[in-house]
Amino acid sequence: FFSLVLLSVVLVSLLVNQGRASDNQRLFNNAVIRVQHLHQLAAKMINDFEDSLLPEERRQLSKIFPLSFCNSDYIEAPTGKDETQKSSMLKLLRISFRLIESWEFPSQTLSGTVSNSLTVGNPNQITEKLADLKMGISVLIKGCLDGQPNMDDNDSLPLPFEDFYLTMGENNLRESFRLLACFKKDMHKVETYLRVANCRRSLDSNCTL
Repeated sequence: FFSLVLLSVVLVSLLVNQGRASDNQRLFNNAVIRVQHLHQLAAKMINDFEDSLLPEERRQLSKIFPLSFCNSDYIEAPTGKDETQKSSMLKLLRISFRLIESWEFPSQTLSGTVSNSLTVGNPNQITEKLADLKMGISVLIKGCLDGQPNMDDNDSLPLPFEDFYLTMGENNLRESFRLLACFKKDMHKVETYLRVANCRRSLDSNCTL
């Protein structure tokens, strides 16, 4: 009788763990899909923006961004593929959270800039999409901590110059281009980090980029 009870407990425990793993995988898949959509949207926005420029304006702007500063440059993040691949799942999730968080306020300016100058479907939903993704990543972080306290003090620190992009004028081509280029750059980063974090979850040693 005792053996049957013990076996039942083990089976229930296995089923619960499998259920949690399945839910976690679903959350990861949803997060990757959401950031892919944002990255694709960012690419479309900047392509449409460039198509609307005169040839001379396009040549001038192409020289600006490589030397420009983005707000997210203050956030410590892997600087290359090797460092990204060596980073832990928790570290990549935390960095992704901070990057998405850094666009909560600027996305309001982004939506206004886009809606005034480009034709993009539902630009005002960008802020909502970012908020949904941030919430999903937060749940993944909690699952990764598994009840342990969050020891990352950086999560509670205010972002430096969080109004950095809000000072940009909507009618200034150079500033609008900088805004869109930074958004695309950061969404690409988050997509990369979430893909590698998902790979880390599967314990795959070959998480190539």
